[in-house]
Amino acid sequence: MIIKANVKEALKSLITAKQRTILALIGIVIGIGSVIGMVSIGTVVQNEALKQFRDMGIDIVSVTKDYERQGSDEGFNIDHIYGLPGYSTLVKKVAPYIVSSTQYSYAGKDLYVELMGVDESFFDLNKLYIREGRLLSDLDRNRFFCIIGAETAEMLQKAGIKDIIGRHFLFGERIYTVVGILKSLPEGGGMRPSGINRGAITHITTAMRAFTTRDITTFMARVGTQDSKAVKAVIENYFSKKAGGLRIRVRTAEELIAQMQKQMQLFTLLLGAIGSIALIVGGIGVMNVMLISVTERRKEIGIRRALGAQRTDIEAQFIIESVTLCFVGGIIGIILGVIISYVFSHFSKWEFLISQSAIILGFCVATAVGVFFGYYPARSASRLDPAAALRE
Repeated sequence: MIIKANVKEALKSLITAKQRTILALIGIVIGIGSVIGMVSIGTVVQNEALKQFRDMGIDIVSVTKDYERQGSDEGFNIDHIYGLPGYSTLVKKVAPYIVSSTQYSYAGKDLYVELMGVDESFFDLNKLYIREGRLLSDLDRNRFFCIIGAETAEMLQKAGIKDIIGRHFLFGERIYTVVGILKSLPEGGGMRPSGINRGAITHITTAMRAFTTRDITTFMARVGTQDSKAVKAVIENYFSKKAGGLRIRVRTAEELIAQMQKQMQLFTLLLGAIGSIALIVGGIGVMNVMLISVTERRKEIGIRRALGAQRTDIEAQFIIESVTLCFVGGIIGIILGVIISYVFSHFSKWEFLISQSAIILGFCVATAVGVFFGYYPARSASRLDPAAALRE
């Protein structure tokens, strides 16, 4: 009952001093809103990154030559790569690829294009789908056909080229016929190589004839187990036998997910720390409001003390008032933070998530700020001399 009475008294006092209350609320709202918004945005970003792995599946591994432990600059032998599924049932399918780059000039404009040489399995492993035309197949071996990414198609269309399918383009020193346009992909999604959206993709046999960079340094594989240690051991043993001790690095989706989650947690903590700066400023504003309130209510405090109120009662009254102020500001701030997160998700075209931990954090932080920044004014009020306070 005493707490209920103190809360009513706190609300009455805050409503009486509307201007000061609103100014203090603004600081708390901005502070809590910043923290909740930042943490929620970090959660949305983390979920989007994980979503790319889920879409591709966690049964994909990436195998790269370890140049740090290997003196030779030669890449993988393509026959060795294709022989891997026959060596172990743990490896279901492989997809080697080559990456190069060039500039395409048209109507005085230079467009950067990522060149890639892939085989038919590459499209399946990377969940690539066609928007117009057709995909490449292994029937296109050694033929100068290509498909282009969504961004490359958009750049060509902006340059004034309307009918892209069936048209011939000079990429590098070779003329390619475009047979398809890929659907747009989220950048950096899952295990996919970057640059596909801005790429021109031909068959790997054509790339090994035409690209300036012809060494295969990376390939992807679909595996039939989640035992990453077993997969690594099989692949390393295979290339050790086939390629005279070739040293490789095998990256699994699970490892990348774990690494990414750690990075995202640090990112979210950093965003939360940045938002906390505004929260500290808001807390100082609350302390100032409470100190002014103590000064203006010295006579009231003196009367309460003269009527038998203990110091702890006075402290409790002002702390509850501070917590109430911060709690109201915290609720408004949480709503603001959720709105900020929603707007970010909407314009990013990402899935919107409400982090329950962020909501709980908001209430806890609001209460903690009220107690922390309200304690000093409450202590000052409780230590006033009743006789001196009544003379004023």
